[in-house]
Amino acid sequence: MSAAPAVSVVTTVFNTERYVGEAVDSILAQTFSDFEYIVVDDGSSDRSAEVVEQRAERDPRLRLMRVPHGGIVKAANAGIAAANGRYLARMDSDDVALPQRFERQVRYLEGHPECVLLGTRATLVDPYGVPVAETAPKLTHEEIDAELMTNRGGAAVLQPSAMMRTEAVRRVGGYRGTANVSEDHDLFLRLAEVGKVANLDEPLLKYRRHYDSVMHTQFRQREQVKEQIIRDACRRRGIEMPGDWTFEPWEPPHPAEQLRVWGWAALRAARPSVARRHAIGAIRHAPFSRDAWRLMYCALRGR
Repeated sequence: MSAAPAVSVVTTVFNTERYVGEAVDSILAQTFSDFEYIVVDDGSSDRSAEVVEQRAERDPRLRLMRVPHGGIVKAANAGIAAANGRYLARMDSDDVALPQRFERQVRYLEGHPECVLLGTRATLVDPYGVPVAETAPKLTHEEIDAELMTNRGGAAVLQPSAMMRTEAVRRVGGYRGTANVSEDHDLFLRLAEVGKVANLDEPLLKYRRHYDSVMHTQFRQREQVKEQIIRDACRRRGIEMPGDWTFEPWEPPHPAEQLRVWGWAALRAARPSVARRHAIGAIRHAPFSRDAWRLMYCALRGR
């Protein structure tokens, strides 16, 4: 590895002991190896830091930073400040990167110097890693930028799939805000104003859904900051805030409904033991639901 690696990878961790080992291992297994990996533990109270430290002892590319708990914005900016690579890759502590992710992204960025932010498609997986669906994001700058200007713009580029030019991230001021939600949406809007943004039309990330994720635990706070993010972007761009701009409220599905979706996906993936776990959870949340009991019946049969 060169003195200044091509890529700096930054992951923030807060109490994800259950998943962080798999997330870190997926980065260390990349086919593109010229990177440093900075994991910032945001004051976890579980064994997350120890899980990372064990791997750092075996791989010199990985280093653990411990900071007092202050939220994802402060933790991510601490990692960015320590980054030495010309490219900055983000990764969440509960997701899984496919082995070719960095190879594909570096190749694209090397060939497209105007691009400052590059994401990928992703496979949505349940808490056990069972595939549920595949994302289909927009691919071009114009399409992505238009989506970023909407209430749902946070999904235009998935943060754990993002690779950015480090210089551009620092030029626009890194992550901002105190709410620690939609910080990626705000950053990506600012990056789209200094260069091009794109997504690769290839699923290179397993994007994990679970009920301890920020998406599920802080969805109300996320809605509260969206309007200000868009207003700030309009002001920077010298355009009027659309008069008909409104929130499109999103709430996580009821646990029984979500568990049934995950259970049927597990059966399609020939994972009946996982389907049974989801069925048990669905019945616990909705004991009189015929759909939940039907899932249990099929999970016990294995199909």
